[in-house]
Amino acid sequence: MRSTVFTCCAIALAFSSAIGCRDDSSEMERIMAQRQVALQEKTRQDHLGETVSLLDQYVVLNEQKARRQIAYHANQWIRENAARLKNSADNNDDATIPKIAQSLGEMIAPDAMEDKILRPEFTTDDVPFLRDANTFRRVVAWIDSPVRDDLLFADWLAGLRKSSAENADSDGVLTPMQIDRLQTAMRLFDWTVRNIALEPETLQPPTGLQIPPMPPGIPFEGPGFRQSDYQTLWRGRGDWLQRCGVFTQLCMQAGIPAAVLATQSDETGRRTPWCVGVLVGEQIYLFEPRLGLPIPGPNQTGVATLAQARKDASVMRRLDVAGYFDYPLSRSDISQSVALLNVHAETLAPRMKLLESGLTGDRRMTLWVDANDWAEKFDAVPGIAGARIWEIPTINEIYARGMELVAERDPAFAFWYRARFAVMESNDSSANNLAKGRWKHLTGQFVDDEIEGESGARTRYLEQRAPEFEIDDLRINVELQKQYGLRRELGVEPAQYDAQLRQMQDFMRLGKRTATYWLALVQYDDGRFETAHNWFTKRVLDQDQRSYWEGGAVYNAARSSEAAGDIESAISTLKTDRNVADHGNRLRARLLDKTLPTDKSDSSDSSDSESTDSEETTDADAE
Repeated sequence: MRSTVFTCCAIALAFSSAIGCRDDSSEMERIMAQRQVALQEKTRQDHLGETVSLLDQYVVLNEQKARRQIAYHANQWIRENAARLKNSADNNDDATIPKIAQSLGEMIAPDAMEDKILRPEFTTDDVPFLRDANTFRRVVAWIDSPVRDDLLFADWLAGLRKSSAENADSDGVLTPMQIDRLQTAMRLFDWTVRNIALEPETLQPPTGLQIPPMPPGIPFEGPGFRQSDYQTLWRGRGDWLQRCGVFTQLCMQAGIPAAVLATQSDETGRRTPWCVGVLVGEQIYLFEPRLGLPIPGPNQTGVATLAQARKDASVMRRLDVAGYFDYPLSRSDISQSVALLNVHAETLAPRMKLLESGLTGDRRMTLWVDANDWAEKFDAVPGIAGARIWEIPTINEIYARGMELVAERDPAFAFWYRARFAVMESNDSSANNLAKGRWKHLTGQFVDDEIEGESGARTRYLEQRAPEFEIDDLRINVELQKQYGLRRELGVEPAQYDAQLRQMQDFMRLGKRTATYWLALVQYDDGRFETAHNWFTKRVLDQDQRSYWEGGAVYNAARSSEAAGDIESAISTLKTDRNVADHGNRLRARLLDKTLPTDKSDSSDSSDSESTDSEETTDADAE
């Protein structure tokens, strides 16, 4: 019996030991597998981290090297995650060119279109697109906050929220989430208007410049396409179509569908943009970048929807300023519009969708858009007669390539083409203090980071403001020339070197005045409204410091007064009639006047439109 028990115990012990050994082995395999997965995950995150890090440092890197490195890391991440991505919802091995891309067929050759959209791997040509998306998403990250609210519409938004709470089950009432999206769009628009100084649609070239022959339909320095959305954002100025581009790009990064709305001629089929429409719920809200205002709704309250503008003739009529400006469109003109989506061919590429799927948390950015879905949603709104891709971004690419080719052949043209923005777009970006300050500004880094030892936008802009006497002395002070890294090279004639010094003086003055204007904008966005007003009025608008920032400074000085509570001063400034933005400035003055007590209100600008209240409005033409 004992032997039997002993035998059973021995067998049990041996069996137990065997199981224990097998369990240890299995546990070891599991741990090793987890470590392998963790290692792969770390490697994946490193490649994504390197991609985003390089994009964040792009302004101080050698561009060609940065492009190669960014493309490499993006491709490595795709390769190392191929198995996982193949089984994900973001994968589409059978991808085809989206139907909406056909609208670009007249400007992009079929093989080029296929390469842009269906190419599986990233190349250096993709990097500017990634840079742009990263820059716009960094801007959105900090400007979507209450300090960026336009106070003119605060009561209206509060009314929407109250109505939403009281009528939650009613049709046609915006939900709290939809109101949040609308408020975000309004913040993005207001920031765009304040930070992109308005230029005329067409700029006159300097006297004596040999204008290169241009393709039909693409005039030299024409509206919308003479610079890209990124360049408009970076340079802080552009025409109203370029404002449209910046605003819609910001909306895209915020996940808000937005499109440029255009009328279309029945005779020629030509499309003429007139505003930006933001899709919230089932309504399109109207924003007018040329005027720098959301189009006011009925009774000049809130933001008009397309439905309201098509139904109530006074909505469009009140964009007139009697005796000053007539708005070119009426209710009947905008009864049908085409929605133009501001997307690039790369925005439709499956590789962008795959890369976007890995960008989470603080790295999240929009690289891919289901443009067909956006088109269907816009097209479903009454008053929208179809949707297509906006041709302006593609025309800009064609125009930019053409200008670079001309610059390579013509030194005089090259000097004009590149010197205009050389103060912040020089080849030696690492030594360009203004460019570094601009990046800090656009990413909301105003103050110095003492831990990292990094100067913020405010410090870098201040460093750019060399004293006038120092700029004047540059041509005669050799020691000062050395401090700026200037020296007369062997073989350079004195007259030629003197011309170079004069050119440097011009760059320094432009850089100083640009930094001054941007520093004033930083003060505004930092909530220092009285300080901002002083910088705009006493420095930017100083008669001895005249620059092309004057128009933007007038508007922003008024906005600073408005934000500080001095509405009467804001109205007075907006009525100075000094620049291309005067129409919109007068309209804003009218809206501000309505907020004043009756005894302080100046009805001179508002009476012209108030008389239209009694005029009967009729329904829009049949859809």
